Amino acid sequence: QVQLVESGGGLVQAGGSLRLSCAASGIIFRFNAMGWYRQAPGKQRELVAEITKGGRTNYADSVQGRFTISRDNAKNTMYLQMNSLKPEDTAVYYCNAGPQFWGQGTQVTVSS
Repeated sequence: QVQLVESGGGLVQAGGSLRLSCAASGIIFRFNAMGWYRQAPGKQRELVAEITKGGRTNYADSVQGRFTISRDNAKNTMYLQMNSLKPEDTAVYYCNAGPQFWGQGTQVTVSS
């Protein structure tokens, strides 16, 4: 029933910033947890950041202090602000809501 659409990916130089958006077709308030995952070539999909409907957040150690996840329940949109990007951040980034809803993914490429 719920569809998720990511946007904001692209190419950026190391040290630059991007903001990813995840727009939901329905209200997101009913989902306790939403998150951003990423998958680099040859690696498993990993959790980057998650946020509850109450605003509690958790981050992967690799992005702590550089990325910020936020959630606007009124706009049914989740964001990932990515600062101080590194080449190691290059991956396809996916929006997730609950265990079963996924976006199509958006490519983030960081050049050195």
